[in-house]
Amino acid sequence: MSSRFDPLRFFRWFSVLAGAIALCGPGAFAQENRGQSSVGAEALPLAVSAPIAAASDVDARFQATYTWMRKPAFRALYSGENSLISEREPRSYAFTATAFLGLRPWSGAELFINPETSMSHPFSQLRGLGGLPNGENAKGGGGEPVFYLARLFLRQNFNLGADSLPIEAAPNFLGGTISRRRAVLTVGKISLGDIFDTNAYAHDPRSQFLNWTLMANGAFDYAADSRGYTSGAALEWYHDDWVFRVGRFAQPKISNGLPLDYNLTKHFGDQVELEHGHEWMGEPGKVRLLGFRNQANMGGFRDAVAAWRRQGRVGVPDVAEVRQESQKVGWGLNAEQSLGRDLGGFLRYSANDGKTEAFAFTEVERSLSGGLSLKGSRWGRSYDVLGLGLVRNGIGQAHREYLANGGLGAFIGDGPPPPGRSWRYASERIVEVFYSLNLWNNNALTFDWQRAWNPAYNADRGPVSFIGVRLHTEY
Repeated sequence: MSSRFDPLRFFRWFSVLAGAIALCGPGAFAQENRGQSSVGAEALPLAVSAPIAAASDVDARFQATYTWMRKPAFRALYSGENSLISEREPRSYAFTATAFLGLRPWSGAELFINPETSMSHPFSQLRGLGGLPNGENAKGGGGEPVFYLARLFLRQNFNLGADSLPIEAAPNFLGGTISRRRAVLTVGKISLGDIFDTNAYAHDPRSQFLNWTLMANGAFDYAADSRGYTSGAALEWYHDDWVFRVGRFAQPKISNGLPLDYNLTKHFGDQVELEHGHEWMGEPGKVRLLGFRNQANMGGFRDAVAAWRRQGRVGVPDVAEVRQESQKVGWGLNAEQSLGRDLGGFLRYSANDGKTEAFAFTEVERSLSGGLSLKGSRWGRSYDVLGLGLVRNGIGQAHREYLANGGLGAFIGDGPPPPGRSWRYASERIVEVFYSLNLWNNNALTFDWQRAWNPAYNADRGPVSFIGVRLHTEY
């Protein structure tokens, strides 16, 4: 008998186990707020009006997601060490299963722990694109399940008066009421996207768009380990329609690595965000302005090229050889808007200084994305969702020069062009379309298609397509 791990069998086993827990556990297992696994209360879709659960002091939930993708062969005049493989890749997959366990230790406080397991097999060892096609593919993931602690955090709400708002119980949220004017302190291990750069229509690759540069601002090189989690603290201030957030979190010890550097006075990721809620033509929307600053031991593109030239142009430039204490700064604009009972739209633009290597997210220094999300009520499928997303990614001049001379990054680098040919820069353009089919309760089957032009900013490669299927369950 083969001992090869079967992810679909593992998924079925977890679904059965979760169903048993849901039947036997506390009655806090709501069946609304589909696909939300983030910490932030503001991640709820704007167009959804769900019944509010009663206040609860304990909550237990579960999610499991399996994503399968394939990639046909595509045109490539040349390839290198960090290129997306131009030949057909018949299978890429990712599997995650997470438990969301919470309790209220005292008034205003919520304590959550999220044990998680994951496994993945990405295309081309997760190389060859700025906007990688599957947000569930972790860096350094493998073909066998790994168990770890995804989140462990305490959230304390400080009510500052004004009206109370009902909050529905959700993953990493206890049901009850909160004040419209409040301060919120979150301390512990989280994903930075739980609090910053959220969006109701393009944020969660387990239920929405899969592409990395549609689940977040592409140029936001946010602090995280190779699985997407970090540790630190964030303070939020809510005042009616305004929210101000500030936080400091741990960077990885090395570029895109798993161990975190907990010396937050020396190496850190700082971010601030200002959010405003509004109504436009009678429909709700939000606009968020984000700024970030990273401090870490990072390599600079111009330094790498200069060092390579001093050494007589031997080999190729390497940012790993010129790492030193450096800062990276950037900003992002993030808007979401309900356009009716079933339709919502989003728009993001982000940029960073383009001087240093991608340290924790992906190799994008300019990113514009937008799209639409339509619920299926018009054709009698109110829990189905049809999504369309468009992305345009770019990099700065220093990064272009580094790649043109054969330099390699964490994810991209097609190597030196063949003799007689020069590297030709072009912006990376991506379109993604998905249809999420509700099967029953909180179980959904999603069909996804993506197409990327000029992968890794190389005009001599692509376009390339990705076809995917995602199975997601929640209890």
